[in-house]
Amino acid sequence: MERRVVVVDFGGQYAHLIARRVRELGFYAEVVPYDALKPEDVSGAGAIVLSGGPSSVLEEGAPRLDPSLLERALREGKPVLGICYGHQLLALELGGRVERGERGEYGSATLEVLADDPLFSGTPRVQRVWMSHKDRVASPPPGSVVLARTEACEVAAFKLAGARVYGVQFHPEVGHTEHGARILENFLRGIAGLEPSWRPEDAVKGIVERVRAAYKGGNILVAASGGVDSTTAAYIVKMAVGPDPIHLVVIDTGLLREGEAERAVSTLRSLGFKHVHLVDASREFLSALRGVVDPEEKRRVIARVYFEVLERKARELSAAYGEFRYLVQGTIYPDRIESGRAGRGSDRIKSHHNVTLPERLGLELIEPLADFYKDEVRRVAKALGLPEELVYQHPFPGPGLAVRVVGEVTEEKLRIVRRATSIVEEELRKAGLYRSLWQAFPVLLPVKTTGVKGDARSYEYAIALRAVVSEDAMTAEFAKLPWELLERIASRIVNEVEGVNRVLYDVTNKPPATIEYE
Repeated sequence: MERRVVVVDFGGQYAHLIARRVRELGFYAEVVPYDALKPEDVSGAGAIVLSGGPSSVLEEGAPRLDPSLLERALREGKPVLGICYGHQLLALELGGRVERGERGEYGSATLEVLADDPLFSGTPRVQRVWMSHKDRVASPPPGSVVLARTEACEVAAFKLAGARVYGVQFHPEVGHTEHGARILENFLRGIAGLEPSWRPEDAVKGIVERVRAAYKGGNILVAASGGVDSTTAAYIVKMAVGPDPIHLVVIDTGLLREGEAERAVSTLRSLGFKHVHLVDASREFLSALRGVVDPEEKRRVIARVYFEVLERKARELSAAYGEFRYLVQGTIYPDRIESGRAGRGSDRIKSHHNVTLPERLGLELIEPLADFYKDEVRRVAKALGLPEELVYQHPFPGPGLAVRVVGEVTEEKLRIVRRATSIVEEELRKAGLYRSLWQAFPVLLPVKTTGVKGDARSYEYAIALRAVVSEDAMTAEFAKLPWELLERIASRIVNEVEGVNRVLYDVTNKPPATIEYE
C-alpha cells in the first residue's frame, strides 16, 4: 500500500495505539520494528511516525534508527512525527540535545502552544496532554522551531525548519490527550497530505486473494474456538478456497463456559463448514493442570496440551482425509503485542496459546486477521454476515476459565466460576449492557472468607467481578455499572453458586492492572 503510515516501533507496549488511532481516523497504518525498517518502507510510506518506548535515548544500546534511513526520509521529503521516545531520538539524531530531567512528568499536563502551526490547527493555545517521560529535549535541533511547552518541559513540541518533520513529547494517541485525535489528523491530512480511505471491510478482498494465491493444495486445519476471531478467520479462508479442504477442530478443554463447545460446533456448521470435529480433552487438561499455581506456567501447560491434542487429531484426520498442509488461527494484533511478537524491543506481558505454534506440527500458518484489532474484526465479521451474537460476543481468553481461577485449577473451582459466569452474562444481557462492555466476568479468588448462611457460619470462596470498557484491550477502564445491577448479580451468585459467600467489584483500570487476573 503506497500511501500507508509506517509506525516505527521502539518497543513500547502501547506503541500500537498510534497505529490504532491512525486507522480510526481512516488512514492505513502498519507497525514496523525499528531494527526491521527497510529503505523501501521509508520510500513507500505516506508518513512515518516514530513511537514511544521504555528505553532512554541516553542509555548505551538504546534502540536507534539506521541513520541512512532517516537521511533517506529527509532527502525524499517524507513527513515524520516523533512521539515521546521518538521525539527525543529525532532531536538527538538531528543535532539537538537530550538530558535527564530533574523530575519526571507522568500523567496529565498542561501544554502551552507557542506558535501558529498546522500541527495544532483547530486546537486551543492551552490544552491537556498526557505525558510519560523522565528525559527531555534540552535543545531542539539547529534551525528548528519550538512549538509548545509544559511546566516541566520547555521543548514539548518542535518542527524542523524547511521540512515536514515534527517531534512531540506528549502522547496524542492516548485518550487523555484531549485534542490528540485532531493533532494526529492535522499531521496526516494537513501536513502529510493523505486522504482517509482505510476501511477494514475493504481489506477482506485482498486477504482472500492472498490466501487463494498462497494455497497450493492439501487439507487445512483450523483451531476453532467458536469466538469471533477464529470463526472470521476460518470464514475468510473458506471464501478463498471453498469448504471442502477445511477441517475445523473444536477442542473442549474443560475450561470453557457452559455449553460453549456445543454452541461453537452448531454455529460453524450453520455457516456452511462441512467438516467440524469436536474433541473432548477436558480430563487431559485438568490432569495436566493439577498442582500448577503460577499463571505463566498454567498458560504454558495449556498451550502444550492444546497442541498435543491438536497434533493428535491432525494425524487422525490425515489418515482419514489425506495430508494437511496448513493451520488457520484467529490471531489478532493485540495477541502479537502482548506476546512480544510485534516488535523486537517489546516486553512480553503474557503468553498466548495461539501464537506459540510448535514446529513439530509441520504446517504452514495462515493468520488472516493478524494485523487487525478486535473492533476491526467485528466490523469485518458483520460485513460478512456472521451472526450478531457471535460478532458482539465478549473476548474469551485462550486458556479459558483456567485464568479466571486464581491458583490451582480443580473441578470444583471450575464448576463455581462456570456457573457464576453464566449468571453475570445473563444479567448483563437482561440489563441491556452486555454490548457496551468490552468484557465482564467473575474471577474465583484463592481465599475463603467467613459468612453467614441460614443462621450458620460459612467459610467459602470469594469472587471478584471484573467489568471493563475498552477499544482494543491494551488499555481499559473499569465499568461504572449500576449499583442495583451489581447487587442483583452478587445476590444471585451467593444464593445460586454453592461454595461462594462473597462478591467483590474490581475498580482498577488497565494499566496498572491487566484485564484478566492471570
